[in-house]
Amino acid sequence: MDTQTNEKSGLKLLMVIGTAWLFDAADVALLSFIMPLIKKEWLLTDNQIGLVSSITTVGMMIGALLFGYLADKFGKKNIIIVTLLIFSVSNLVLALTTNVEQFMLVRLITGIGLGGELPVATTIIADSFSGHRRSKMLILVDSFWAIGWILASLLAFLFMPMYGWRFTVIATSIMALYTLVIRRHLPDQTNTQNNRLNLRLALSQIWSKKFRRATICLSLLWFIIMFTYYGMFLWLPSVLIKRGFSVVHSFRYTLLMSFAQLPGYFLAAYLMGKLTRKKVLGIYLIGTIIGAFLFGTAQTVFMVVFSSCLLSFFTLGAWGILIALTPTQYPMEIRGVGIGFTQSIGRIGATIGPYLIGFSLSINLSISTIFFYFVGSLIVGILILIFGMVDNDQKNIQLNK
Repeated sequence: MDTQTNEKSGLKLLMVIGTAWLFDAADVALLSFIMPLIKKEWLLTDNQIGLVSSITTVGMMIGALLFGYLADKFGKKNIIIVTLLIFSVSNLVLALTTNVEQFMLVRLITGIGLGGELPVATTIIADSFSGHRRSKMLILVDSFWAIGWILASLLAFLFMPMYGWRFTVIATSIMALYTLVIRRHLPDQTNTQNNRLNLRLALSQIWSKKFRRATICLSLLWFIIMFTYYGMFLWLPSVLIKRGFSVVHSFRYTLLMSFAQLPGYFLAAYLMGKLTRKKVLGIYLIGTIIGAFLFGTAQTVFMVVFSSCLLSFFTLGAWGILIALTPTQYPMEIRGVGIGFTQSIGRIGATIGPYLIGFSLSINLSISTIFFYFVGSLIVGILILIFGMVDNDQKNIQLNK
């Protein structure tokens, strides 16, 4: 596909990739709703629930690096279809599990497919556009994540209390059918010159002197963003329950938070080209800090809802901006590996975050104390952004003026 994708084909690509993104988000969101239910069904401890939530991100860490490399080597179109099939079929199997051990094994496989799909989808969008338009399209495609959360919240609120979590998991497995549609509408982006590229060589390139600084900073930023996002959002329904809300009420609040994500994405997309990516990301990280502090110290229903909406607005927007920033740091021939590697490091944070909350709750630490974990990590992220990251697209624009 030509770098300057026309409006019609660009919108079509956005919808195709965005719909896949939507189902991915619904899968992650449903897990947060399922956690309190399987805890009750299988009599699990907070520590065990922390392991359940973390095992998916272990799979995502493996999938991000593996399929990012395979996409560079064999073409992104074929690889994204493989990843979608893996996590769709495994979701169907998940409904058949009868204990926590089986559940965790299937979620590990699901995570491999899910973790592989996201960086490959990001690379397809990044390779199809350039400049500020690429940034806007990457943020807009990531906005489908919010729609996926809304869909999952509706399923959880409307169907899960009546039919149980297995029914809702089966509903998400329809992604296997979507792969038949997506194949016809994706561009072929095989890097034929990269057919001999091996993983060791690709990794050595992103760690070469030219890209080392970007790789380190992006890896740390992805670690912090995913540590914050997965740590907070996978546990939000459970945290609300601990604060005295019923399961149904926690679903209702989470649905409201999901709607708050969309304007966060749209504002970030609007700001692309008006401010540098670094400035926009810095604003969103500060907003996330404020939201985490307010949620951790909230004592009333209004403050819980308000701070939750702030978290949704800024945390997901920050994720979208980082998605827009990451591909600009690598050339097309190693972009899949670069995105996959840095996001796989981020998945370590996504693994630690949920487990750390489960462990902290099991030793009776207060919710306020737990949320200060995230405030501290986000402050570190702002320092890395200010002193470490270079916005390559912005630098190139300034050089060409």
